[in-house]
Amino acid sequence: MSRAVQITQPGGPEQLKIADVTVGEPGPGEIRIRHHVVGLNFIDVYHRTGVYPLALPATLGMEAAGVVEAVGGGVTHLKPGDRAAYASQPPGSYCELRVMPAKCVCKLPDAIDFDTGAAMMLKGLTAQYLLKRTQPQGGLKEGDHILFHAAAGGVGLIACQWAKAMGLQLIGTAGSDAKCALAKEHGAAHVINYAKEDFLARVKEITGGKGVKVVYDSVGKDTWEKSLDCLQPFGLMACFGAASGAPAPFAVGLLAAKGSIYVTRQTLFSHIASRETTQAMADDLFAAVTSGKVKIRIDQRYPLEQVEQAHRDLEARKTTGSTVLTL
Repeated sequence: MSRAVQITQPGGPEQLKIADVTVGEPGPGEIRIRHHVVGLNFIDVYHRTGVYPLALPATLGMEAAGVVEAVGGGVTHLKPGDRAAYASQPPGSYCELRVMPAKCVCKLPDAIDFDTGAAMMLKGLTAQYLLKRTQPQGGLKEGDHILFHAAAGGVGLIACQWAKAMGLQLIGTAGSDAKCALAKEHGAAHVINYAKEDFLARVKEITGGKGVKVVYDSVGKDTWEKSLDCLQPFGLMACFGAASGAPAPFAVGLLAAKGSIYVTRQTLFSHIASRETTQAMADDLFAAVTSGKVKIRIDQRYPLEQVEQAHRDLEARKTTGSTVLTL
């Protein structure tokens, strides 16, 4: 048996209930893993509210770290007793024990503890595919300016550090002076408090009127239109979330009028669709963390029983860095 956080219908944080579930044996291509720490991400809110519908009842959660208990047929990269971490479909990490597909589960280096492993996989792999695999025409070179919204969040703080290590000039936005200071502390070259400043005007000022090569945006509706105007000709608008709601539909001719710019909607799970790609991306992330170039900041820890409060704080934008649920 395992405790698990489930929803029986979409809705607010009050829908999150702890239930006892039966966990069986892993089948072909699966493992059974006992979690030590579980990661919390904004995609969990989308699942809870029904923005991304799930078959109900559903256990939430996309990320965790723990120890492999058993492996099914065909699984060769993991064995019982291995320390492991993952960001993976299908949802189900808000629990003590689960059976799940093995392909996106990676062996966790001994130098990385369970807390860090649970806090880093979804957000770290997201930063990896954005900065390394979602690049504008001609790629990114040392000294290039990029704009990163929500720079004090879990993905943002990792991206600030990684971008600095790559020699990029990351312009980070956040909604308070304290969050801006946090992004700056973690390597942002410039920070903008969008609650006080017009981020478009500041980006133009910082870049001498040229704009940025790429905008990485998980905010959506509230930042969309001005973000397009922050781009250089042939620049890339890389949307990877919509915390403020989905951007409004737009005419494709707008992209021509704004300088033949590109728009893409990215998701991590397209990038980690194969075992080989998942491992290569994870190896890059592990190397960044173990080298000290990227430090994973965990600012909030909640017992599993307080998952409802964790969701309330996340939605209210009270959190910074990464958040984990402890078992």
